[in-house]
Amino acid sequence: MKYLIVGLGNIGPEYADTRHNIGFMILDQLVKEENEKFHNMRLAYYAEVKYKGRMLHLIKPTTYMNLSGNALRYWMNELKVPLENVLVLVDDLALPLGTLRLKPKGSAAGHNGLKHIEATLGHNNYARLRFGISDNFPKGRQIDYVLDAFDKDEQPELPALIDRSIEMIKSFATAGTELTMTRFNK
Repeated sequence: MKYLIVGLGNIGPEYADTRHNIGFMILDQLVKEENEKFHNMRLAYYAEVKYKGRMLHLIKPTTYMNLSGNALRYWMNELKVPLENVLVLVDDLALPLGTLRLKPKGSAAGHNGLKHIEATLGHNNYARLRFGISDNFPKGRQIDYVLDAFDKDEQPELPALIDRSIEMIKSFATAGTELTMTRFNK
């Protein structure tokens, strides 16, 4: 059983620990825990992790956020992963920090990475793990907020949230979307 796990983010050191890069941060931690490495391949940094008889193909698109769909489509086709085995990790302004939600489908809600994936696939019927980053920014400052690092008071919460996200990825691959939602969504 193959799974494609797509962590959304932007490449480059200036984006490394920003809110918009939480998808990259989750996959970096998963790869580190499994003693694996990312390799710079076509349209993405790519790694593989075996888990309970499943192969998790992890990608961090190198296309920048606004063209994330190109990397997702390429790797889905290259690996022949069915859509129901694809999970996109994304930051979400509409959810408070500390909230993690797995959804089987949904709107892009203004997120440029999801908008491009939706445009590329022609629909929004793909699973996504929404990682709440809160919306604690002045009107008109959304871009600055998502491209900024987590605040000092938010940073201590991140390791546990990232660990829980990894648990949810593994559950998605072994138990499926519905059971994972029941177990983890609050």
